[in-house]
Amino acid sequence: MSTIVSFKNVQKTYDGETLVVKNLNLDIKEGEFLTMLGPSGSGKTTCLMMLAGFETATHGEILLQGRPINRIPPERRNIGMVFQSYALFPHKSVAENLAFPLKVRKVGKAEIEKKVQGALRMVNMEKFANRMPAQLSGGQQQRVAVARALVFEPALVLMDEPLGALDKQLREQMQYEIKQIHAQSGLTVVYVTHDQSEAMTMSDRIAVFNNGIIQQLATPSRLYEQPENAFVARFIGESNELKGTIADVSSERCTVKLDGGHTIKASTGAVLRASSNACVSLRPERIAIGEHAKTCDNVFSGGVKDLIYYGDHLRLVMQICGRDDFIVKLPNDGAARTLRVGDSVHVGWMAEACRALQ
Repeated sequence: MSTIVSFKNVQKTYDGETLVVKNLNLDIKEGEFLTMLGPSGSGKTTCLMMLAGFETATHGEILLQGRPINRIPPERRNIGMVFQSYALFPHKSVAENLAFPLKVRKVGKAEIEKKVQGALRMVNMEKFANRMPAQLSGGQQQRVAVARALVFEPALVLMDEPLGALDKQLREQMQYEIKQIHAQSGLTVVYVTHDQSEAMTMSDRIAVFNNGIIQQLATPSRLYEQPENAFVARFIGESNELKGTIADVSSERCTVKLDGGHTIKASTGAVLRASSNACVSLRPERIAIGEHAKTCDNVFSGGVKDLIYYGDHLRLVMQICGRDDFIVKLPNDGAARTLRVGDSVHVGWMAEACRALQ
């Protein structure tokens, strides 16, 4: 797969002192769905705006299809853009909104009609061509915004928190629809969100941002299963964190002495040395309770502090290893339903289920 976008040593500062983006080097592959994910202020949206041409890089170079674009205005970059606010022209019909970018490009009338119909068909909005934006629901307006970004067949489509204004059910439906459009069209999509589940559901690869730096760039499964540092483990999904010191370490395993005195066997998720500080990350669903826990590499006694019913699973808040906010997720089966607040039970997990990180 060839590279369509390259950020080369890109930096951005607004005040000349604080770097919002720090030495960014990133290659985006043609045809992939790449998500820039991170908390507010992490630099992800600034990167998207620099790629779109609405912000200028302070240092470094951005390449599109091998061509430097730092000095090329947004309208000449051949990039489609979808915003959270839809940004539709309120005085134009759906069809006229889609026709606008084609008219700007001097496309002929017959070709415009053909392309508009094709784009509306792609988002299942053919019947709404003559409606005004105010006559559409939020989800319908977002479909039109996506169609308008695709109608002129851009080299690249950028999406900035496009589903943030929708309710949960509609947001999940639109996630599926955008992913289907991507699969059918073969377009390259760069997507910005702070919603980790949205990123995990839709992306081929995810760039996790924090403090203007990509902390890890990987597939959703690799980010979840093999986070490279404590921030990624904390930001992607949910994890219990146990802090301690490395007692000994081999190529794939280590022993961590926790601050409270307990000892844990863990897999190594970073370059670690004996006596160095470490944070052990453990997913709540990888933990066994009761008899199943006794055969694990790490076995402790824990008290059930709280028990929350979620339908398909139970969420336990436990006191264990000196922590009173330790989370365990259990399938809602017969054994789990016998647990009560105040119970003392064995809690265990395998060494491979937890990672020692820095």
